[in-house]
Amino acid sequence: MLRNNKINNNMRFIPFVAMALLLGSCSGHQAKIAYPEAPSDSTTYEVFGNVVADPYRPLENDTAAATLAWVEAENEITQNYLSQIPFRSKIHDRLDALNRFARRGAPWKGEDGKYYWSANDGSHNQAIIYRADAPDAEGEIFLDPNALSDDGTVALTGIFMSKDGKYTAYTISRSGSDWTEIYVMDTATKELLPDHIEWAKFTDAAWKDNGFYYSAYARPEAGKEFSNANEYHKVYYHKIGTPQSEDIVAYEDNSQPLFFHHATVGDKGRMLAVSASGQGLGNSLKVRNGNSPWVDIETSQDFSNEIIGMVDGKIYLFTSAGAPRNRFVLVDPAKPARKDWIEIIPEDPEGGVLTSAQFAGKDHFIAVYDRDASNHAYLYDLKGNELKEIKLPTYGTVGFSSSRDNDDVYYTFSSFVYPAAVYNYDLATSESVPFYQTEINGLNSDDYITEQVFYSSADGTRVPMFITYKKGLERNGKNPVYLYGYGGFNVTLNPSFNANRLLWLENGGIYAQANLRGGAEYGEAWHVAGTKQQKMNVFNDFIAAAEYMIDQNWTTPELLTIEGGSNGGLLVGATVNLRPDLFKVAIPRVGVMDMMRYHLFTIGWNWAPDYGTADDSKEMAEYLLSYSPVHNISNDGTPYPAILVTTADHDDRVVPAHSFKYAAALQAADTGNAPKLIRIDSKAGHGAGKPVAKVVDEYTDLYSFIYHNLGITPDTAK
Repeated sequence: MLRNNKINNNMRFIPFVAMALLLGSCSGHQAKIAYPEAPSDSTTYEVFGNVVADPYRPLENDTAAATLAWVEAENEITQNYLSQIPFRSKIHDRLDALNRFARRGAPWKGEDGKYYWSANDGSHNQAIIYRADAPDAEGEIFLDPNALSDDGTVALTGIFMSKDGKYTAYTISRSGSDWTEIYVMDTATKELLPDHIEWAKFTDAAWKDNGFYYSAYARPEAGKEFSNANEYHKVYYHKIGTPQSEDIVAYEDNSQPLFFHHATVGDKGRMLAVSASGQGLGNSLKVRNGNSPWVDIETSQDFSNEIIGMVDGKIYLFTSAGAPRNRFVLVDPAKPARKDWIEIIPEDPEGGVLTSAQFAGKDHFIAVYDRDASNHAYLYDLKGNELKEIKLPTYGTVGFSSSRDNDDVYYTFSSFVYPAAVYNYDLATSESVPFYQTEINGLNSDDYITEQVFYSSADGTRVPMFITYKKGLERNGKNPVYLYGYGGFNVTLNPSFNANRLLWLENGGIYAQANLRGGAEYGEAWHVAGTKQQKMNVFNDFIAAAEYMIDQNWTTPELLTIEGGSNGGLLVGATVNLRPDLFKVAIPRVGVMDMMRYHLFTIGWNWAPDYGTADDSKEMAEYLLSYSPVHNISNDGTPYPAILVTTADHDDRVVPAHSFKYAAALQAADTGNAPKLIRIDSKAGHGAGKPVAKVVDEYTDLYSFIYHNLGITPDTAK
């Protein structure tokens, strides 16, 4: 459907001047920046009869010499700009102090009978895994990810112990990439075994007997590891003591090259399940007992299905089948038809969204619901009778550590100004006892207020938003606001903690988090309302959130910053094009900016259920083109806000080409004198597993850019 042509490129470019930049005063006056000239050509392509210009196609080749030179020049421009902001170093020092706090995760009981937990005393880039005979003992270091690299850029992504406790497999990511490596150690001695799996992706390690199942792709083409499309995801079985070359293919479906496949082992190793997802809203599911034929539990990808446990030949299943807001059922593979499923916890009749269910000992389940984007937790018996609500402190996010094998139950709770605290939940008494309280020097959570408001979007839809600010703040229209959104992929934005956010709050800023359509806040209908040719609803919801903050006299456009990452980066880019007058600063982070070609890179094809693709139909292609950030930048002198684009060289989720092309187009267009910069991180990926030092550096640059362009010197820096 696409056809390449060469035409004359009439776009105007500004030649690169490798000189120092002049910063405007805090009144907002900006000097014109001489941006680097981006690699370009005259490429166009045809989509259903429409010719689409793609002048920055060369930037898709992220290893080309011209691209690398442009990246270096852009980073020099950006760092020159940021380095001249006088309070940047003080912001860095405060952020570093805010991030250097001791923290601990909820403990869990390993297959060897010992307790394990993650912790960081505040001095490390990555949390360390400890173990002890009791959850409250001091513990010994079991696995230290900080020892795996000199700069903290190797992150631990999972730990999986064999059923006999003899071996522990762990997965790592290097420099933030989605590519995964698997190592194996002797659990008792912590001795690393020769076993090493490469080029795995979107996987864990599901143990069976003396080996484990994992998911991987074929080794990618050299130089294209972080950009080429990933196809033919297979499940392999690795036997301990053998090389990866001898691993057997346990499951594949070559008729579906764009599916992900994931294995789960249960019922004491007797049952194997394979989930297939990709290009759908959910996942199919099939299971086999030993070497028996596969049984289809769900054949379509129209519904989400997650196995909670496999016990006595039966499957405990968390599913959206027959329940757009999810339910919990028991399935007998001998009678897999949906009519024979036994419902344990039905869909919430009050409109809440069931987000998780898990065993808590052999006799209980714990279920978590979202109600108006905040978590609520309940204890159930095996028949689905509600026994007790597990009371949580305030609006927030909860995560439980429990299993069927023991009665130990712990959970973590966090909110906007409440760092993650760990509680022990007693099944016998239904009491929650504080186990670990996180303390941050200078933070008194009682100094802040979080309130939830509801506003109307353009079509009258009622949209929730959380607003957090310091007590005593006046609603006088003079407050800087940091508005954050996402709006996609069935992701709910619950209240959660980010230490970097404290800098904004303690300096009198307001943090607003809008729960836009496209997420899962109100179930599948809310999600679908922000997908494909309804995607404009998401942008309108975000615009309406900004207008609400202005109309309610919290702020003005001159004091309003918007930020979002990944799909949220798309949100920011599209919204700025639609309403450049509404914001003073915009931060699109690792965003999906080229909606016409996103599906051609790494796993971009997996986003088609949310976005649609330019190959689907003329109508879909035209709709995508109508809001694609890189294709809709004004070039008529319309003033744009100050924009700082961020990406990273190892981002193989949303490839850097999106941000490269968007930044190049911004810089070439006539959008006023406010800076249009790009920050390109090295040895970093989409965001997961980023070391603390890199996080501090990134937020230092973001806040410095924001405050400078708002014309504010924060109290921290005075």
